[in-house]
Amino acid sequence: MAETKDYMTQELENGSLSINEEVITTVALAALRDVEGVANQKNDRKSIRVTLCSEFVEVECSLVVIYGHSVMEIAKNVQNAVTNAVESMTGLKVSRVDVNVTGISMGKQA
Repeated sequence: MAETKDYMTQELENGSLSINEEVITTVALAALRDVEGVANQKNDRKSIRVTLCSEFVEVECSLVVIYGHSVMEIAKNVQNAVTNAVESMTGLKVSRVDVNVTGISMGKQA
């Protein structure tokens, strides 16, 4: 059975734009990977959960922090990076980014 995906649709001047939740997941994962102190997420799409609401997007990120980095600072940096990336690439408003730190890595790879 095929899994159905949600779309966020915006009306434009000459039609509409629909963005699949997978697009938002990909953008959020790329932003997450670029934050210093986050262990390598590879292509783990399971670490990002996107919820599409009527006028905004909520994102939940699960990640591993590299030992020696401030967990609070990493969480704030992830929130900022994901929000900025999703909003600038899709034009959608991000209402929240929840960060779940699931572990500490003793090296650069998770």
